[in-house]
Amino acid sequence: MNENLFASFIAPTILGLPAAVLIILFPPLLIPTSKYLINNRLITTQQWLIKLTSKQMMTMHNTKGRTWSLMLVSLIIFIATTNLLGLLPHSFTPTTQLSMNLAMAIPLWAGTVIMGFRSKIKNALAHFLPQGTPTPLIPMLVIIETISLLIQPMALAVRLTANITAGHLLMHLIGSTTLAMSTINLPSTLIIFTILILLTILEIAVALIQAYVFTLLVSLYLHDNT
Repeated sequence: MNENLFASFIAPTILGLPAAVLIILFPPLLIPTSKYLINNRLITTQQWLIKLTSKQMMTMHNTKGRTWSLMLVSLIIFIATTNLLGLLPHSFTPTTQLSMNLAMAIPLWAGTVIMGFRSKIKNALAHFLPQGTPTPLIPMLVIIETISLLIQPMALAVRLTANITAGHLLMHLIGSTTLAMSTINLPSTLIIFTILILLTILEIAVALIQAYVFTLLVSLYLHDNT
């Protein structure tokens, strides 16, 4: 129980060198590929899920927005696999690091904003000043809309970091409690262990949902700027 709660969030090292890069590159190796004409059930299910997700996110986009389909599908697969691998014991979850999530959110957000200013600058600038705004409120609204625009990548990164970190901390606390109660009260241990199993199932769902939410919000930013 005296173990540091945040020890699992410290970036691991190998011989003093950071291993986070190797961990980030590991999830793509788990995606199965097929060299045969007829795919097996796993590959078929994987392709069906990718097509379903891509279709749901790309339906609202025009031709220019659909050029981002490969990037968005790759993004949701990467975040989902990284989140799920982080649920394994003695593993490290890169998406609990705010710096990494910002490194994903800022370039994607900046790309959508720059595309918006390049393709339809009038509509992009119109977002800073809603139609029919009273003249005295114009400076204040421009400042508020500018702040709301600049805070979007921070909101993306903080949302993902907070949800994944909170789930890991809760699982750690309940797991430690289960271990401590195992030598004191067996019925209570079984109840807490059942709660831990249910929480693990919930965290699997959260890992997938947060990957979808992150990618969907990027897709919405793209839609607003194309």
